[in-house]
Amino acid sequence: MINGKKLVVVLPAYNAAQTLEKTYREIPMDIVDEVVLVDDASRDTTVEKGKELGIRHIVRHEKNRGYGGNQKSCYAKALELEADIVVMLHPDYQYTPMLIASMAGIIANGVFPVVYASRILGKGALKGGMPIYKYIFNRCLTLFQNIVINQKLSEYHTGYRAFSTEVFKKIDIEANSDDFVFDNQMTAQVFMAGYEIAEVTCPTKYFDEASSINFSRSVKYGLGVLLTSIQYRLHKWGIARYRYLKVK
Repeated sequence: MINGKKLVVVLPAYNAAQTLEKTYREIPMDIVDEVVLVDDASRDTTVEKGKELGIRHIVRHEKNRGYGGNQKSCYAKALELEADIVVMLHPDYQYTPMLIASMAGIIANGVFPVVYASRILGKGALKGGMPIYKYIFNRCLTLFQNIVINQKLSEYHTGYRAFSTEVFKKIDIEANSDDFVFDNQMTAQVFMAGYEIAEVTCPTKYFDEASSINFSRSVKYGLGVLLTSIQYRLHKWGIARYRYLKVK
């Protein structure tokens, strides 16, 4: 626990057998109560590796549900385990688990209910090998989102996030996409529910085994991000209504 709060780390995995152990070994188990591995019908030995590492809570999708569908299972399991704080960490070792204590501490001490690890604060992204087109793509999308949503995040596209489970009582993640745009829809939901998001600087690593989407998928994702931001603004103004943005 951390400050009396139960902390659960969730790992949304797809073909992560080569990097899962590195990620898992760096999780600070002195404060983490449970680790949940959700395998999205991987074609490799991710599940077997998870069992070998002694991960107690492993959920396996028989059919691939997509990145968003994977996260839905992650958060559902964390809530089932009665987590107070849940940290979503990619098991591809692109993000360091060593920030878990800092991110969870912000929530456990009641400073912010949501924390994102940003690769853009500082110079971690390019130094870690982020392709230049992805960096430019990231910066342009974030600028657009900040203007339309009226926020000031340095990055909306990180895969390293921590939440107080109180947040899930006000947002409906099951209404979100099962694809990569899930993350941005969830961010829009968090803001629509009136919560603030803190950010911490995060180094990142790009290497062959790290997961990454190709250019065409990146374009599809970018269009989804633009649409989500526009929907947020229309919903906020009452011009249109979107089910996933409805606050419980």
